[in-house]
Amino acid sequence: MTSKQLISRRRFIKQTGMTASSIAILNFLSSCASGKRKPNIIFYIADDMRPEMFNCLPEGRGKNLTPNIDRLAEEGTMMMGQHVASPVCTPSRFNCLTGRYASRAVNDEFIGFTKKQQGQTVIQWNSFITDQDETLPRFLQRAGYKTGMVGKNHVVEVKDLHFFSDYQLDPADPGVKKHLYNNSKKIRTAIRNIGFDYVANVYHNNPDFIGLGKLAVQNLDWITQGGLDFIDQAGDAPFFLYFATTVPHHPEEPERSWNADPLITADGYLEKTVECMPPRHTIPERTKAAGLSGKNKENMLWLDDSLGALINKLEEHGLTEDTLIFFFNDHGQLAKGTVYQGGVYNPSIVWKKGGFPCGPVCDALVSNIDFAPTILDMAGIQAAETHFDGISFYPALMGEKPQTQRVLYFELGFVRGIRKGEWKYIALRYPEYARNMTLKERQRVLDAYNEDRRFRNMPIVNTDPSKPFSHLEVLPGGGHAEFESTGKYAGYYDADQLYHLAEDPEEQNNLAKEPAFQDKLRELKSDLKKILDQLPGQFAL
Repeated sequence: MTSKQLISRRRFIKQTGMTASSIAILNFLSSCASGKRKPNIIFYIADDMRPEMFNCLPEGRGKNLTPNIDRLAEEGTMMMGQHVASPVCTPSRFNCLTGRYASRAVNDEFIGFTKKQQGQTVIQWNSFITDQDETLPRFLQRAGYKTGMVGKNHVVEVKDLHFFSDYQLDPADPGVKKHLYNNSKKIRTAIRNIGFDYVANVYHNNPDFIGLGKLAVQNLDWITQGGLDFIDQAGDAPFFLYFATTVPHHPEEPERSWNADPLITADGYLEKTVECMPPRHTIPERTKAAGLSGKNKENMLWLDDSLGALINKLEEHGLTEDTLIFFFNDHGQLAKGTVYQGGVYNPSIVWKKGGFPCGPVCDALVSNIDFAPTILDMAGIQAAETHFDGISFYPALMGEKPQTQRVLYFELGFVRGIRKGEWKYIALRYPEYARNMTLKERQRVLDAYNEDRRFRNMPIVNTDPSKPFSHLEVLPGGGHAEFESTGKYAGYYDADQLYHLAEDPEEQNNLAKEPAFQDKLRELKSDLKKILDQLPGQFAL
């Protein structure tokens, strides 16, 4: 930079009254423009972690052996105002990889299902990314990034997969192996078509739903090896790695998770064991030595070992100074399948060497639709503001205070909601056909659901067709994913719900019918309607 340019830049800073954190952002963008290497990015997304599994949260402090997650939290920033827009795994992943609400999905299943719901969009496990969608990895590819994905998919649409009608078929059978290979090839191709250069070691769905009972186990070592290979192959280009674990989501029992046969993968049997993490037999030894016992302690250490392997690989290549790590759980677990705080509130971690100006904790209200614009912002990549529903929270990491109050929007199943400061509004609306279902029709729907679960040797949670539906599904009693929270809130079945989170963080006191709060109810209803008017589909308020 010449002396004249330096003076001009200083005059610009003085005249505009830029803060130190704004100057830091300007410095970062200037370095990108000058040809300095853009940051590598690892987006590590865990599956169904509960608050007590995080040592960095009050619920889990000291209850887990997770030194690598702890390191990210200690050296990086805890996003304590982090929320998700849609708290089940498929739409949440859609949010992360597109920066858009899942109600904008254009895949055939979602569009067809919306028509059946009389035009009301219903966000469940149906909002898949297609090759028509603009995605975060596409933006990064165009900016010179190498992009890679390993682990759990459950978000990219893959058509014409072979369905195994017998869940107990042998994966070693030549005919079965052929179908597994063809399925895997289609899955990898579909993922490449949405912006990933490298795709390896993918579980298309949760282990119980990949097709065969004998393959319905976890293999995190296999997933991790795929991530390590990608880093090795990235070369001099900056890279983006989307690393999606299948744990600690069920199956949780040792013989189907950390202590399963290490040769079993979603693609069939390996010829030899993958050795890229501490040996599995040391997992119980280490948790016992740490004085820990109980459900999922071993799986959490196994997950942490995978993160540690990635960090070690960065250090091996001298890349820690140039890499950002996002550690994110796919959604809240205390009320999965609802838009109550237990489902949508979901702290995350952002790490870089040396930390961020905001310090170890950032309380800014943010959503998972913000990840895509934030990552592009941090990489110095321009994108039209109108493309994303989310906004970059990079300024918050740099210590900036928000200029306007953030309104967070939530959508799932048959509910919509917003959070505005200390207030929360939730609207529950079932289509007419659901409200008018006969007991016979309800029995038929429930029987079909339970038959599929029996086929996969999965637990049955309800057999009573007279039970009310959940927020997520027109299914008596709700499905397995949300059964722990179905009906557990005092106002769960109320059409309109208003909560003052500062005084009622558990959302048990619905103020929607209280005369003193009608102005607040109208205000939040109006705010929600403004958002709904900009989105596809219908939702009557």
